[in-house]
Formats: sequence, C-alpha cells, structure tokens
Amino acid sequence: MKVLSMIQPWATLLVQGETLYETRSWKTRYRGPLAIHASRKVDKQACKYEPNRSLLAKNGYTEQTLPTGVILATCELTNCYQVIDANHTSAILDCGKVVTGDDFLLGDYSPGYFAWEMAGFRLLKPYIPVKGKLGLWEYPIVEELTI
Repeated sequence: MKVLSMIQPWATLLVQGETLYETRSWKTRYRGPLAIHASRKVDKQACKYEPNRSLLAKNGYTEQTLPTGVILATCELTNCYQVIDANHTSAILDCGKVVTGDDFLLGDYSPGYFAWEMAGFRLLKPYIPVKGKLGLWEYPIVEELTI
C-alpha cells in the first residue's frame, strides 16, 4: 500500500477527521488506498496553538502523547486540488471548492500548493512501527489490522 509520512500533530489531526485535506507543495496523480504514517518529528510549537491544542485535547492527545514513528491509519486518496487563490481566512481550490475554518487553519493554502483530499479513515490497532520516508512509499498493510 502507498504510504504518506506526516509530521505530528498534522498526522493525528488528519486521521481523527479534524481536516478534510493534507496540503503539500507537490501534486500527485495517485488515487486509491493510502496509509498515513506519523514521523518521529513533533512540531511542538504547532501543538500549543489554537485550534490545534483544543482539537488534540478533544481526541485525548497532547504533544507528549502523540504517537510517532508509526503508521496510524489507512484511507482513500480521492482527489488532489491546486490552490488557486487565498487570503487570511479562506482559499479557493481549482475545483471551485472554498476552504475555510479549521480546514483552512490546519493547512498551508498558499497559491500553487495542493490539497490532497482523503476519506474513509480506518485506524490501525496496533499501530505499525516503521521508519518513514519522503514522498509516497510502499509498505505491506494487512487490512485485518484496521478497526
């Protein structure tokens, strides 16, 4: 299965359903099953700012308890949209969707960036400890591990 590594708290916020998109500076043509890997790095400053702090707390996490170095969940990568315009409170994607609220605050919606749309998150139990990689990479995931 293809895997995307993400720095915490962004990986947990995504798999807990707190945002619809993961923003990247690069696009992908890939669509289909995708696993989300939490890298060993935690952005401790990001964990302290709102809405991140409250959203993490709502899901029972703090910067000290975020899982790292593990594959957290699987999902479907359904689309990849380019950001065509943005201001301080919203962004417009090339499909015409407008991103606002927490979705906007939890990503980098600089014009020219890409919003990867994902759906159908299934948390893994137990998490799979593995070293992450840059870009999309492959790892064998057994579907029975999803809950």
